[in-house]
Amino acid sequence: MIADEKSKHTELVKYLEEYQNKMQSIWESKGKKLHTRGIEVTTYAYDDQRIIIEGSLKDDRFQESYSFTGEKFFSGVIHHLIIKLLVNCTNLMIEDVDVEMPSVPREACRETIDCLTPIKGLTITKGFTAKVKKIAGGKKGCAHLVELIQTMAPAAIQGFAAHRSRKRTVYDPERAKLIFAFLLNTCRVWREDGPFIEMFKKNMNIE
Repeated sequence: MIADEKSKHTELVKYLEEYQNKMQSIWESKGKKLHTRGIEVTTYAYDDQRIIIEGSLKDDRFQESYSFTGEKFFSGVIHHLIIKLLVNCTNLMIEDVDVEMPSVPREACRETIDCLTPIKGLTITKGFTAKVKKIAGGKKGCAHLVELIQTMAPAAIQGFAAHRSRKRTVYDPERAKLIFAFLLNTCRVWREDGPFIEMFKKNMNIE
């Protein structure tokens, strides 16, 4: 019985080594670069209470390509979209939004440039992504703009934290609850039954 178990263990180790070598060979056999999507989100100070969050999505094609309609796309930038948000740090509410489309594959894409206007007044907290999808998702707007602003939401929290942490401030329980609501169950570390949430609740006197 022990010999069988050792044999099975040896076979498993051998299989895992072969699999790892095979995968390593695949990763090292990359051909020509075809496409790159870059998303960058930057936060700027505006005044004591507000920040500007600027997000950019850029798709680069490195080879000529054809769509399923037969259209030919030359190499170069196919999408370049920019979203700017003015966010109030007292409540994480979006006070203003601006969209730019320096590069799109079809002129009809520019018809969606105002699809995010209705997010003015929304608060960046739990449920924000679902609200954005309802406002600008599907045939109502642009999938790439929706993807970009979904990336900007958590980055906004980081920008907010960077803005507020430049100097020591008086503890604000309402702001603490706002951050708590955003972090809760966003990943394993911040799961509601985990030690970090328990510590957060204890330190911030949150029930």
